[in-house]
Amino acid sequence: MSKLTHLTQKGDAQMVDISEKRVTSREAIAEALVHMQPTTLSMIFDGRVPKGDVLATARIAGIQAAKRTSDIIPLCHPIPISMVRISFDKADSTSLKIQAICRVTGRTGVEMEALTAVSVAGLTIYDMCKSVEKGIRINNVGLVSKSGGKSGFWQSEENR
Repeated sequence: MSKLTHLTQKGDAQMVDISEKRVTSREAIAEALVHMQPTTLSMIFDGRVPKGDVLATARIAGIQAAKRTSDIIPLCHPIPISMVRISFDKADSTSLKIQAICRVTGRTGVEMEALTAVSVAGLTIYDMCKSVEKGIRINNVGLVSKSGGKSGFWQSEENR
């Protein structure tokens, strides 16, 4: 059995000591799908949602969330993120794909930051569109790939 890194021998939560880890360039890509009615999706891309520019607001929210991940996830290290890029694409007539790419040169990865970015961007889309449609769903939040650090490159099975 492997040692649990986020627990002391007594079972208390602890932040992992990364001071001896090597500084490397790291990148993580995460995605989420936001499902809605076709009319809602059209309203978003046509700029007709009453609250304003949904994608611009969601992009800013996602970037801000990535930068504040250690404030939200208790045992995450605060890291000096070098870059966050959020993109939106129609996956089909009822789905919007959110993708976040995060980069850092540091001692720990940016997976949690990328995952937090797509999650908060999705929640922001819901908030901006809830007056139009209450049944919007955020699904399939997941890591697409990561690179850097001791474990190197990893890619999800779905994206190979």
